[in-house]
Amino acid sequence: MDKENKESTKILVFSTEKISDPAIDLAGLLKMHYPPVVYTIIVPCSSAIKSRWIMHAYEKGFDGVFIAADGTDCSFSETCTDNTANIVSQTHEIMKEKGIDPARLKMAAICSVCAEPFVKHMKIFVDYFSN
Repeated sequence: MDKENKESTKILVFSTEKISDPAIDLAGLLKMHYPPVVYTIIVPCSSAIKSRWIMHAYEKGFDGVFIAADGTDCSFSETCTDNTANIVSQTHEIMKEKGIDPARLKMAAICSVCAEPFVKHMKIFVDYFSN
């Protein structure tokens, strides 16, 4: 993919208010650069994300969706990681049915100080669309 196509890639990130969003903010404060094609929506808990929201993102032209999950740090649910993984798994099945590559949906636990891992995930995810 050439530079122009790479810049037209759009990634939607579902970020959690108390856990992963501070890491995304920290990346900005530390002037860590990740592709400017990343858009974030803040949610209270990653296990509250709905498959239909993810599918709607694809319908609206997003190339990829990344869930910056709470992991074991979630203050809302002890089973947050499992619940979020189930949502991703269910959505992967819907994506397959609709002919959408499941690799366009990623999930990783991003803690509040994980600015560097977040940036790395974004670079790798955007690069996926350049192949």
